Amino acid sequence: MLDYKKPIPVPSDESKPYWAGLKERRLLIPRCDDCAKHWFPPSLYCPHCGSGKWRWAEASGKGRVFSFVVYHRVYHPGFAEEVPYAVAVIELAEGPRMISNISGIPTDRIVCDMPVEIDYVDITDEMTIPKFRPAGA
Repeated sequence: MLDYKKPIPVPSDESKPYWAGLKERRLLIPRCDDCAKHWFPPSLYCPHCGSGKWRWAEASGKGRVFSFVVYHRVYHPGFAEEVPYAVAVIELAEGPRMISNISGIPTDRIVCDMPVEIDYVDITDEMTIPKFRPAGA
């Protein structure tokens, strides 16, 4: 596998199904059985209604750029070859927002409200992370 030099996520007990889903090329997010709303990041109780009754639901992987920043400085040596790179808040079609990278487009062409879709990136044999690219790219 790749010689990955960036920090590798360490799944918590609450997030293990999320990370397992990514490995299977599925974006799983919590969905409340009582109010039917989705949320992210995973937690034991629905942040909308407080219910403890929820399940993992497969999200579409589609969304829009809510906000973003372009990094021009190297804050970790693993990112040195990628500067400049974009970190964005992605608003998923299901409602929740998540932080990820935007790839497949020059950083000066990224705009808020741009439609994006998930891109599953294997960083080790055991770990897959979500990045987003322009929809249809």
